[in-house]
Amino acid sequence: MLGVTDYHTAGEPFRIVTAGTPEIPGKTVAERRERAIADEQVQFTRRLLVQEPRGHADMYGCFLVPPDDDGAQLGVLFWHKDGFSTACGHGTIALGAWAVDTGLVPAAHDGDTTVVIDVPSGRVSARVTRVGGRVTTVAFRNVPSSVVARDIEVQVGDRTVRADVSYGGARYASVRSELPIEPGNVTELTALGRAVKWALDDRFDGIYGTILYENLPRHPHGPAQRNVTIFADGEVDRSPCGSGTSARLALLAADGLIGPDEWLRHESIIGTTFLGRIVGEDPAGVVTEVEGMAYQTGGATFTLDDHDPLGAGFVLR
Repeated sequence: MLGVTDYHTAGEPFRIVTAGTPEIPGKTVAERRERAIADEQVQFTRRLLVQEPRGHADMYGCFLVPPDDDGAQLGVLFWHKDGFSTACGHGTIALGAWAVDTGLVPAAHDGDTTVVIDVPSGRVSARVTRVGGRVTTVAFRNVPSSVVARDIEVQVGDRTVRADVSYGGARYASVRSELPIEPGNVTELTALGRAVKWALDDRFDGIYGTILYENLPRHPHGPAQRNVTIFADGEVDRSPCGSGTSARLALLAADGLIGPDEWLRHESIIGTTFLGRIVGEDPAGVVTEVEGMAYQTGGATFTLDDHDPLGAGFVLR
């Protein structure tokens, strides 16, 4: 029996497993991720929660695990339909809201509370703001983000596109889209994003996703872009992608397109937004902060009938 609480962050689902997670040994969250990948029981539980009929091909969620040490309040393993990711910005935002909503992390009635979370890519934090006892915004501070490679030629069918690769807790390929980033083009955008990811995956020791973006008019406080991130094997991020926003900020900073007091207004394919900024420098890259909001959508108890021939379920896509 598995208990879950569901949130969405800017439209992207996030399923937090609150009961029934299999034991996942390890001294650190990164080590637990490696154990989870190799453990069939853990993988079966992931598939049960993410696949139909309990989930869908674009479901996202996490297992809660102990943090690396007393410096963090939570540890987490992020998962999707194809496996376990190293980072998840929208999930970090949802976890910050959940930790305060549930009282797991005590919070002031008004003001900011910091929730520190160990994720496979490192230690991140979520600054959770409450007004009148209600969470109104969550801003997460990511691991350092950096540029990996620029202007890489990628052959996609009979045409060539050019990609920049950057890191925001995971590696992303950024490609300026010739198609408008809008729901009516999602099939073509997904196919392009998936093709770019797999074309570059071996060259860069793993590409988590492709960020297809278009520039928007600058707003009074900095640049604006719209994107759709195609991650894992063809999953479509409904949000502007949190770790992807950090990866975009690294590129914008390298090009001198965002200043120290400016914000990137980052829109998703469904029109939701994150605000991203650079808050510092680190030998490993720029330190970024991405602000958004998460809302609880429900909760459930999932079971598996021993006689159910579908077992952990299926993905029909």
